[in-house]
Amino acid sequence: MSRSSVRYAVVDAFTDTPFKGNPAAVCLLEEESGADEVWMQNVASEFNVSQTAFVVPSATSIAGGDTPAFHIRWFTPVKEVTLCGHATLASAYVLFTTGVVKGEVIEFSTLSGILTTKKVQDFRKLGSAEPYASGNGEMFSIELDFPITQLLDFESEEIPSFPETLKDLSVVNVQKTSGGDLIVELSSGKDLADVKPNFAELGRYVERGIILTAPAPPDTGFDIFSRFFCPNFGINEDPVCGTAHCALAPYWSRKLGKHNILAYQASPRGGILDLQVDEERGRVLIRGKAVTVMSGFLTA
Repeated sequence: MSRSSVRYAVVDAFTDTPFKGNPAAVCLLEEESGADEVWMQNVASEFNVSQTAFVVPSATSIAGGDTPAFHIRWFTPVKEVTLCGHATLASAYVLFTTGVVKGEVIEFSTLSGILTTKKVQDFRKLGSAEPYASGNGEMFSIELDFPITQLLDFESEEIPSFPETLKDLSVVNVQKTSGGDLIVELSSGKDLADVKPNFAELGRYVERGIILTAPAPPDTGFDIFSRFFCPNFGINEDPVCGTAHCALAPYWSRKLGKHNILAYQASPRGGILDLQVDEERGRVLIRGKAVTVMSGFLTA
């Protein structure tokens, strides 16, 4: 495979507005053998967005059926990760909108197992009851079927002193995730949105990142707010993080007593996630929109 033939697109995920949501670069490879890990990491560093996905077709359906199947890998600007929500959504969006996939379901083989994505028709604007006008853009969302992230008790002695960034905030609860993140619930969604983090300081306290969350202000139409700081992975603030909501969705489902949760990630770019918790299957359905902002070919 000539690397100059690699098509790419940069897609803003969990939004229907360009330059909002979370940008992901999606590289469509013809064959996996044509791209080594060093090259993929260099490409991800060059794009310098929170995640770059590399997608290659699979010869047969991963689960043994006739569903279109692909292998996918995700890289931050500094390392490969085992699971990424927004870059998976972006990859499915590219495959659907460019005509590579004609159907409505895609299987991805990943380091976290087989993940299914689905095209779901929308008849209302994202995060509101207002219907789309006829012909107003792509009227569908992408639904991700992801594993629930387990929550663990937090022992205060694990972190002798709380980061200065969080000291003046009204902390309601602290838990850990099985993936090494710290979940910090605040009492106020407004306080969460106003946090000005010291990223160098936060990176000293956790293995991966800190997820801030709070009830959404009542006039917003959302159930919860969140932000995600991940400086140790080369991402100071992840604009909209699907995998963080694999932990937040069951956390808030149990607190609010509901299985459907509308979440807003209150980063400067902002993004909307429509969540459904399936405790019996141990899965979270994460639904969001996307928009392509640029496309082209790699030349190196």
